[in-house]
Amino acid sequence: MLNYKRYKRNPVVDYPDREWPNKEIEKAPVWCSVDLRDGNQALIDPMVVGEKIEFFQYLVNMGFKEIEVGFPAASQIEFDFLRQLIERRLIPDDVRVQVLTQCREELIDRTFEAIEGCKQAVVHIYNSTSTLQRDVVFHMDKEQIKEIAVKGTNMVKERAAKFSGKIILEYSPESFTGTELDFALDICTAVQEAWGATRENPIIINLPSTVEMNTPNVYADQIEWMNRHFKNRESIILSIHPHNDRGTGVASAELAMLAGADRVEGTLFGNGERTGNVDIMNLAYNMFSQGIDPELKIDKINEIIEIYERCVKMPIHPRHPYAGKLVFTAFSGSHQDAINKGIQAMKERNNQYWEVPYLPIDPADIGREYEPIVRINSQSGKGGVAFVMDTYFGFKLPKGMHKEFANVIQKLSEAQGEVAPEQIMEQFRACYLDKKEPIHFKKLRVDDLSDETDTEFDTLVEVTYTDHGETKTFTAKGNGPIDAVQRGLQEALDIRIKVLDYEEHALQSGSNSQAAAYIHMLDSNEGAVTYGVGVSSNITRASVRAIFSAVNRLGLGEKK
Repeated sequence: MLNYKRYKRNPVVDYPDREWPNKEIEKAPVWCSVDLRDGNQALIDPMVVGEKIEFFQYLVNMGFKEIEVGFPAASQIEFDFLRQLIERRLIPDDVRVQVLTQCREELIDRTFEAIEGCKQAVVHIYNSTSTLQRDVVFHMDKEQIKEIAVKGTNMVKERAAKFSGKIILEYSPESFTGTELDFALDICTAVQEAWGATRENPIIINLPSTVEMNTPNVYADQIEWMNRHFKNRESIILSIHPHNDRGTGVASAELAMLAGADRVEGTLFGNGERTGNVDIMNLAYNMFSQGIDPELKIDKINEIIEIYERCVKMPIHPRHPYAGKLVFTAFSGSHQDAINKGIQAMKERNNQYWEVPYLPIDPADIGREYEPIVRINSQSGKGGVAFVMDTYFGFKLPKGMHKEFANVIQKLSEAQGEVAPEQIMEQFRACYLDKKEPIHFKKLRVDDLSDETDTEFDTLVEVTYTDHGETKTFTAKGNGPIDAVQRGLQEALDIRIKVLDYEEHALQSGSNSQAAAYIHMLDSNEGAVTYGVGVSSNITRASVRAIFSAVNRLGLGEKK
């Protein structure tokens, strides 16, 4: 039996004055990528220096202005990486590198050695403040924990005074979500005052959801409570660092922004310890989908994925929001039909806003293609098959034909699973375009009889065809070529047929354009109906081919 009684609920915040539920995200936060530190330390095969440099440069190209590059005092690789960035002048003037260190003197000294020559840097100190870690890890009371943070701040302040570049202090009460709010405020305020933060020289106070412990609204309450109780709030850049232990890291970040957070630390695609850090790409695309400038260059998602997967050596999940291979794909027949109709409506209305069912954004806006949107399997319907025929091959099947052809593809998909567009076209050719037995249209001559007063018909046709391989010819009159061919076939084959509907369209533009014709035909003796399809550079010939296709599909050519 599942022993759920081993676990107790984490406390919520008694905060009836919360204001964040009535707010909306209106602009992008300050983004800080921690891929090269928090993300890298969680990899099975951490990045080497060359990979870290490539990743860093791509983050810069994406528009990140703050990038945490590592824990240089804890690793020679991270120390060497940072030195290369500085000595090779790979850090743009408008980009701040961020380095992490514990509040220990030898580590802080080593950190300042690593950033020597850097024009500006964020020195990020932290110590754990939660009730659980104070008890079982550090065996310290609140004052002892606060003393660690203040001492660390003073050590950074002393070294910053002698540093040639600009130093910004960041302080994180690690395990903030498990810390009493009044104590979190007390220790952050002590650090703020020790640093001497001002509006002109602000401090970054980072409130991490080091381990997600409750629903996102509770984290938002914690952030807003801190935001409203800080002294000299204008001297603080309020930062958040959500993890994803409960699978709600993105929601926690978005609600925390409503609650007053100015800055977000996270990783591309959410890589990080355990279930990961908050996914910056997910957050940025969410903003984009609401008409907000994410202030990151995220329009080439395939390029971002390629570099990420190569350096990180981890694949993007196919259902990953926005980035997954399947997220802009519809297998469901009703979804396919709605997407098809939505895209057609967008074209017809020339709508300036993107409004297509099941597609929150236009895949093309982020470098994805329309082709993968509709994929066909046994769950697909007639709308999806018609969409593929139109989008891939230019055949705009008559509405009445959708179900007839979809039934063909349904049988194939039930036998083999997903059906590729090329296979759909192959079936279309076999069932319609290449349906040339037992009767096969060869040649057509059309004469206009409209000037003759002694005939009730205005068109004469002469059709050459093969019947079971034997060449034959018939002539017939009618009200137009289609009517004349229909009458001629009835007499030649001793059948009764009726053309119920006829549609045509161009397959491609230009002088060499082809036309497609669709004939909906009834076998008047048996009551069976089907479609025939013909293609030719001449629309009349395409129509005649469609008639022959339909007759063969009805099996009428077998009758003697």
